[in-house]
Parts: sequence; structure tokens; C-alpha cells
Amino acid sequence: MPRNYRQEYDNYQGTAEQKKNRAKRNAARRQYEREGKVSKGDGNHVNHKKPLSQGGDNDSKNLSVKKAEDNWAYSRTSTGAMKAKAKKKK
Repeated sequence: MPRNYRQEYDNYQGTAEQKKNRAKRNAARRQYEREGKVSKGDGNHVNHKKPLSQGGDNDSKNLSVKKAEDNWAYSRTSTGAMKAKAKKKK
């Protein structure tokens, strides 16, 4: 079955909360572009150390630059939620 992008937008990406989060991510990117930390086509993402979905913000202490391939893939559950990170051994 092909992916239904219209339904996905209507049910998730088009919600007021997700539109606000997208605007925050775009603002973080523009901020780092102004500061010269990233530029269009450089292969870098502006990363939120604490994700917006978990209460993070655009404070400079919460932002970092990561290579795209290190920032866009996370282990997911069957429902699409991020899997919990494995605890590090001491």
C-alpha cells in the first residue's frame, strides 16, 4: 500500500502543534545561518539536544550542528515513536 501523504499531513504534520514545532526548527536553522555555523547545502543539520517533542527549545545551549546522516535516523517502534536509548554500562 503506498504512503498516503495527504492523510499524514492532515492527521499529524498539519496540526497546530506540529506547525509550531516546524517553525521553531526553521527559526533555529536561520539563526545558525546568520551566525555562520551552517549554510545551505553544507550537509549539516541544526540539532536540538533535547528534542522539541520532549520540551526542548531554541536556546543556544540546546542547539548543535550535526552532519545530516548522524541526525535524521532514529530507531523507531512499530507505531513510529522513538525507541528508548539503551543505558550505557558503567
